Amino acid sequence: MFTPGSEVRWWLLWAGLLYGAAGRLRASFYRWGWLAQRKLPVPVISIGNLTVGGTGKTPVVIKLAEWLLAEGKRVAILSRGYRRVGRESMFLVSDGTRLLAGAAEAGDEPYLIACRCPQAIVAVGANRYELGCWLLNRFQVDCILLDDGFQHLALCRDADLLLVDATDLNGLNAVFPAGRLREPIGAAARASMVVVTRAGVPRQVDQVVSRLREAGLKSPAVAQAVFQAEGLVSVTTTVRHPPQWCPGKTVLLCSGIAHTASFRATAESLGLRILDEMMYPDHHRYTKEDVEELRIRAAAAKAELIVTTEKDAGKLAPLLTPADGEWWAVRLATEIIAGEQQLRQEILQPAGRTPMEVCA
Repeated sequence: MFTPGSEVRWWLLWAGLLYGAAGRLRASFYRWGWLAQRKLPVPVISIGNLTVGGTGKTPVVIKLAEWLLAEGKRVAILSRGYRRVGRESMFLVSDGTRLLAGAAEAGDEPYLIACRCPQAIVAVGANRYELGCWLLNRFQVDCILLDDGFQHLALCRDADLLLVDATDLNGLNAVFPAGRLREPIGAAARASMVVVTRAGVPRQVDQVVSRLREAGLKSPAVAQAVFQAEGLVSVTTTVRHPPQWCPGKTVLLCSGIAHTASFRATAESLGLRILDEMMYPDHHRYTKEDVEELRIRAAAAKAELIVTTEKDAGKLAPLLTPADGEWWAVRLATEIIAGEQQLRQEILQPAGRTPMEVCA
């Protein structure tokens, strides 16, 4: 698996060229109308990326949902539910009043979104058009957020947000499997707006935006976002601690995400003293054996806390006991540091469009 900053696998460029050509052809078929795009009767706002993993889609989806909910919109969030254990083609994670599934059934990211946005309806399914129709026949919805939707071209969208990681310029070099691009970088031209994430270093932001402009990005507006730690939240209870509580605490870090370096940097920014670290593949399904190994490693390192991500916490919680009081998750918030007005306009204008007929 590639990690942010990894170099091109030159010996696989031939496969990347074939994969990229197939992606271009598929996108062209949709553009020419040879493959049908279907439209839902409410505004659809897509949030996605060009690279495999780790641009921060989940915290950005949460931020946008919070904006829309604050405007009084009834929001539904559609996700694929990657690596969920359930086999249902469509599955309701939250009805906007209560959580209806755990992380295993929902998928770790939809579960986290449902926990953080309890007023939003969250559902998972591979066919987002059918999933949207299924929801609209059951709930009153003003707008839909399409999680990880940039390549889901079968569904029309009113806003198409493309997230790009400022710290991962090399990720834009080549198409999978030679590199980390899901499709050729020229696909950025489809974006109605770009959001550069982990945008703390202006030089990195400029380099990423320049690369996208060279590849054909047309959108004049570019927003910038950073992810800030709000503190720690208990994995087993509702207890929370602010950032001021963290400095000097000794910890074992545990994560199963695409961008482990970013998680470590976030933990260090809280002043946590990292004594040991366990890293698993993205979307890792934890077992009782994993939990026991983590307990042993933490004890051997004499760590006061075991600290994980919010995404991992939903999968770890069912495996813990009431005695596991020192398991904590870093709670992240998204801060828009540039382009907030344009981004709000991009989101709220489609969300205010008059709905058409309901799906049959």
